[in-house]
Amino acid sequence: MEETSGFRKELVSRLLHMNFRDSKTKVSGDALQLMAELLKIFVVEAAVRGVGQAQAEDLDVVDVDQLEKVLPQLLLDF
Repeated sequence: MEETSGFRKELVSRLLHMNFRDSKTKVSGDALQLMAELLKIFVVEAAVRGVGQAQAEDLDVVDVDQLEKVLPQLLLDF
């Protein structure tokens, strides 16, 4: 898997396997690459929305509070 997504193959694999019911479930390299790209998009979108929320509140720094405010809509969009 290419490391362009910023997420290591091992990390994505571990995250996926933590939620599988059957421990013998296997994930192909292409699926790992796709999930890594999806995670990257999700994280970037969360950051962008957090910045927008902080700007709307006239703040200079994005805090957990801003991310908590944008999270419900973000999860609905994904």
